[in-house]
Amino acid sequence: MSIDLSLDRIKRLYCFIPPYTRPTIHIAGTNGKGSVSALTSSILTAAGLRVGRFNSPHLVSIYDCIYVNHEPVSQQTYHAAREEVERIARDQHIEVSSFEMLVLTAFIIFERAAVELVVMEVGMGGRFDATNVIPDEFVLVSALTAVDLDHQAFLGNTVAAITKEKASIARRGKPFVLGPQKHPEVADVARKVVQEVGGDFFSASTAFQVPLDERIQPNSTHSQFQPPPPTSIELLIPCFEDPVRASFPLHGSHQLDNVGLSALIISVAITHPACSSLGLCDRITPEIIARGLASVSWPGRLSFHSIHSDLHDPTSSKLLVLADGAHNPASSAMLSNYLSEYCNSSFTANESITLTYILALSHSPPKTPLQTLSPLLPATLSPKLAVKHRVAVLRFTPPEGMPWVKSVAPSVLCSVVRDLCPTAELWAGDDDKTNDLPAALKWAANSSGPHLVVVAGSLYLVADFYRILRRVEIQ
Repeated sequence: MSIDLSLDRIKRLYCFIPPYTRPTIHIAGTNGKGSVSALTSSILTAAGLRVGRFNSPHLVSIYDCIYVNHEPVSQQTYHAAREEVERIARDQHIEVSSFEMLVLTAFIIFERAAVELVVMEVGMGGRFDATNVIPDEFVLVSALTAVDLDHQAFLGNTVAAITKEKASIARRGKPFVLGPQKHPEVADVARKVVQEVGGDFFSASTAFQVPLDERIQPNSTHSQFQPPPPTSIELLIPCFEDPVRASFPLHGSHQLDNVGLSALIISVAITHPACSSLGLCDRITPEIIARGLASVSWPGRLSFHSIHSDLHDPTSSKLLVLADGAHNPASSAMLSNYLSEYCNSSFTANESITLTYILALSHSPPKTPLQTLSPLLPATLSPKLAVKHRVAVLRFTPPEGMPWVKSVAPSVLCSVVRDLCPTAELWAGDDDKTNDLPAALKWAANSSGPHLVVVAGSLYLVADFYRILRRVEIQ
């Protein structure tokens, strides 16, 4: 079933499933909402709370969408709940989409698991997103991460229009927390939406990276690409008198915005009168927040992995792969900025390095492949570095339960890459195949000297990469 921009169907079916009563932190946005949900749930879990988390789309399998205390639900648990929803839908003659079915399945799982809190990521928009069927009384905090142009065919052609749709998860009498934004109109539109609903508006600030003491600063330059260590960050959290410092394992300066938003979500959940019944002030301390941030994991977002160049030969040389689900111009720009910072700080003058991109894109008009790839190609690095670009383009595996998601043909991507980066060495998968990633990785391995492989352009391609990692780990 195609996307239906209304809540009519899911509201009808919701009336027949077991009641959902879990206190919920509801998070919308264009970029960063998955990271913020992971950060928030990690802090709450560190406080000893039993926490459910819902993310979409899934990474490797559908079970990755629904977590209880950092663990994805079992196949048995998932299918028992889904079959119940499907049976009720059949009995009531209500046809719903696969995403609506997934959301109701998550509701039943969280209810049966008796989680104390749920962190719920919005699927695409906000106002008409299936997750917005949650009754007002069970929404603890609403939050909005960075807003940018994406899914314009469904949400509107301007940042202001998209903001209005996404901010419409705000609830009367409940706190709404806005994360740091690139576009100034986002704050004005979001504030107006929240005021009209009768919610309480809060605006988050970014976290700060704390520089290491020069006496203990490690030598940052080396002859090969290496995964960077965690950074030290400092947070100003309104509910605590002193700044909170933490070791932070997620990479990229944009994550400082995300952790700032997550920290304010926790702060208002501790202090806002609408959240007082949970008693979080007795359970969450600065030490708990630092522990939760240090242990957070959010795969596929500037995630480094080492993999053998020949997947079937454990003695073959290793590739360092940076996997990132950058899928629109804004997230591609974030990835590009990170690559620039990472490469420029890792190598000395006059060194030659190789960047091999393995890319796939979703067909998502009016967003074009040129718009998405322009921030990435060619890499904007320091003139001190001699950079060789290599690019592989291919299709991703169609995601389960999302028949409307289509990948752009490699032949189309080839043309775009040639225009953007004429000097790049190019490899293209078959237009008619969706399993070319092993071949692309094998091609990527044929390079000497400092070499980084970047798997990006779509979270669905990143999912294909993680499936390969899992198969290799099992062997």
